[in-house]
Amino acid sequence: MMYTNDKENPALSLDELKEICPVIFAEQPSNDVSDKYTHIPTNRVVEDMMQLGWDPINAQQVKARKNATRGFQKHVVVFRNENLLIKGKDGDDSYVQLLLTNSHDGKNSFKFEAGIFRLVCSNGLVVKSTDMGSFKLRHMGYTFEELQTQLNEFVSNLDGVVEKMNKMVNQTISVEAAKKLAQRALQVRFNDENEKFDDELLTQMITPVRVEDEGDSLWKTFNVIQERIIEGDFQYKSGSKMRKARKIKNFQQDMKVNQQLWELAEEFVN
Repeated sequence: MMYTNDKENPALSLDELKEICPVIFAEQPSNDVSDKYTHIPTNRVVEDMMQLGWDPINAQQVKARKNATRGFQKHVVVFRNENLLIKGKDGDDSYVQLLLTNSHDGKNSFKFEAGIFRLVCSNGLVVKSTDMGSFKLRHMGYTFEELQTQLNEFVSNLDGVVEKMNKMVNQTISVEAAKKLAQRALQVRFNDENEKFDDELLTQMITPVRVEDEGDSLWKTFNVIQERIIEGDFQYKSGSKMRKARKIKNFQQDMKVNQQLWELAEEFVN
């Protein structure tokens, strides 16, 4: 895989962002913050990111559990730089993404984490933070220059991630090992490291849903399993009952599970 330029821009406008995630544009913080809290609305960071070549392509906010947090709750904005395309074999290309999380209740800094968006299946991965140097920016003292510096450092760490992806692409994995990976991925999904799953389900988890995913590389196998874990829609046995796994929709759970899956896949790299 290598970096190249390509144009397939799904960027959202600020008006579109306001419609799907209005909390980004909160003009003031929650009443619960201290007098020392500095309010920097997320849309200011979004606009700064756009100036630096990172376009917002998706956004989501958690549901407010209390009236006091409504309009200030945690949210995520996903950014893509169209110039950072990782060119893969046989058209298996991926874009580098940045996921920004924030809230306006005084409980969170601006936190950036790395992601990979695989074009062949419209599949989003979240890389474990130590791989690409996730970083935080405090609201107090926030500046455009600091954001620019942190982004430059982030981009400089991309080679390490591409190297790990290449190892996964070039490494074959046996059916037995693939099922072990699926077994552990399901344990991550259901947060139970002792749960055992039957062979029929493990076989389903490693079976590609599209022609482009066919093959015995660790990279493709990992992506097949990751997509099934996140999308759900499979039957599994819990105790004596059969249940149906639902799609993971909560972005906080999605990010957590994705990072755990990435770390798990790395354990299978020779």
